[in-house]
Amino acid sequence: MSSNLYIVPHDFTPVGDAALNYAINLSKHVKVDIRLLHVVSSKSDAAKASAKLDEVIAKIGTHEGITFSKSIREGSIFDQIGDLARRESAQLIIMGTHGALGMQKLLGSNAMKVVTGADTPFIILQKDTPFKEIKNIVVPIDLSKESLQIVNNAGDLAGIFGATVHVLGEKQNDESLSQTMKNRILIVKKLFIERNVPCIVELIPRGGSYSKKIMEYVKTNNIDMVAIAYHSESLLPQFDKFAQSLITNESKLPCMILKSKPASSLYF
Repeated sequence: MSSNLYIVPHDFTPVGDAALNYAINLSKHVKVDIRLLHVVSSKSDAAKASAKLDEVIAKIGTHEGITFSKSIREGSIFDQIGDLARRESAQLIIMGTHGALGMQKLLGSNAMKVVTGADTPFIILQKDTPFKEIKNIVVPIDLSKESLQIVNNAGDLAGIFGATVHVLGEKQNDESLSQTMKNRILIVKKLFIERNVPCIVELIPRGGSYSKKIMEYVKTNNIDMVAIAYHSESLLPQFDKFAQSLITNESKLPCMILKSKPASSLYF
């Protein structure tokens, strides 16, 4: 049985430790290789960083079914994380975020910039995110085809944990848009049924912040993870406040996020 590869970027802070601990707990359900990654700005920092990663690996000890390794890369986190994931065919990147602080609230968080530089799905969490068995995953979709591209990844995770997926969409006043939303819902529901993944569909009223309504649903339905496909028509997509608000949510829930590909006739 071959292992999955999970990449965990680590910056030697408690946020990096939180991501690593989450990856270890997640890996109890599937055979996994965990690759710790640290990105240095110059080669002169590589040896020191490598020694620190050795200390991190030694501290966590051994875990049945998990193999640990490390990578030191030179350059920028905004391209090196995604490049390593592509080269190694990683299934998942598990990364902590320090949140949107100061100017990042205006310019987009570092986490969002890393997401836009990778094709691999992420699970992004915060320093205080505890690990919980994943029993309920919320998958918000919208009228775009791009938003549906998270379905397969969320379905894979739900299958591993035996979780229920909650598909959320907004009600539409326009008849044509309403039919489009219903069609999107039917496609997603069919895909989850084919995977034998329990699925609940909920259309929530329009008006107000969609992200706030998602988090209200999270609080009242014992949701353990949010899963979204990230897409934006902005020239600078990392500025997207919707995705930003979900990965730094006040409930400290982990967020699975995938940069979507441009929609075409090949997608749904």
